[in-house]
Amino acid sequence: METRELLLRALDEVEAWERDQKDLWFWEKLGRLPFVLLDRVTPAVVREKLGTAVDEMAAFLEQGGTYLVSDESVYARFQEVQPGTGRPKQEDVKRLPLASMDKVAAEMVASRAAFATVQGATTGFGGLFTLAIDVPLLLGTSLKVLQEMALCYGYRPEEKRERLFIVKCLQFASSDIVGKRAILEELSRFDEPERQRDVIAQLQGWREVVVTYTENFGWKKLFQMVPVAGMLFGAYLNRSTVQDVAETGRMLYRKRRILERLRQEEAGA
Repeated sequence: METRELLLRALDEVEAWERDQKDLWFWEKLGRLPFVLLDRVTPAVVREKLGTAVDEMAAFLEQGGTYLVSDESVYARFQEVQPGTGRPKQEDVKRLPLASMDKVAAEMVASRAAFATVQGATTGFGGLFTLAIDVPLLLGTSLKVLQEMALCYGYRPEEKRERLFIVKCLQFASSDIVGKRAILEELSRFDEPERQRDVIAQLQGWREVVVTYTENFGWKKLFQMVPVAGMLFGAYLNRSTVQDVAETGRMLYRKRRILERLRQEEAGA
């Protein structure tokens, strides 16, 4: 197990990343335009798919829906980074070294980003005609990579609390600086015992989370409507979206595991 000094250093790295989340890049600034304008220029077929995303997110929060991932593919990676130790069981993962968790998480991010690039190029080639296919695919990829980040750090996405945390990570990735600060403050107390009772209340606000995500998401997709040229936009936007979401999940789940180990050390001192 890591020393306290090593855990504190790792925590400093995560907090430095949090401080860097202070400015919006070009696409996010466009995404802050009034939603009424976005609604006016977004084709009906895309609006319909964004509406479907709200329903699918509800299903994910309630029972995982069709987006729950298998833990076997993630656990198999631990066997590769720790030769000779065998495939870890569910209860073993949370006790693995932080360095092993970080390595597997980085591999999963790279794998999902590569998949999203190909996916975006393929669905972007036909412009508007294939854009409707891309919306649920990208949402599914985003949810799956966040679940993989959860599994990498020893958390279980089949638990309702973890699915809420995943949706909060999705919201963080598409929020402005004010929203990011509020979410970080909320998630920093996510595992405190007195906060456990608030889970149901937080779940009731999931629709606002999805609206925030789909507003930003929908604007980006407009650049993908031009046939052929949409292939380049699709590849770039899907890759950057999945990378941003995955990095958010990796950092926030890493922070939770670090804080939990620090609390365990203090309790045992």
